[in-house]
Amino acid sequence: MTPLQIEAFVEAAAAAVDLRLLPQHRPGVLRYFGLAAHYAAIVEAVRLDPHDESAVHFSPVLPAEIPE
Repeated sequence: MTPLQIEAFVEAAAAAVDLRLLPQHRPGVLRYFGLAAHYAAIVEAVRLDPHDESAVHFSPVLPAEIPE
């Protein structure tokens, strides 16, 4: 997504849920959605075949638990 598309999406999403986005929060929200769009593009670029399945179980870990 381009910066203009991200800005339009954030504006539309905020309006759809009647969310007042404060001016001081706007840069961070736009930055986050830009990052999320970047990672979404990476995930969407992975080709999945019909035999690919999702994980049976997902166990999240805290960042402190990730070995270095």
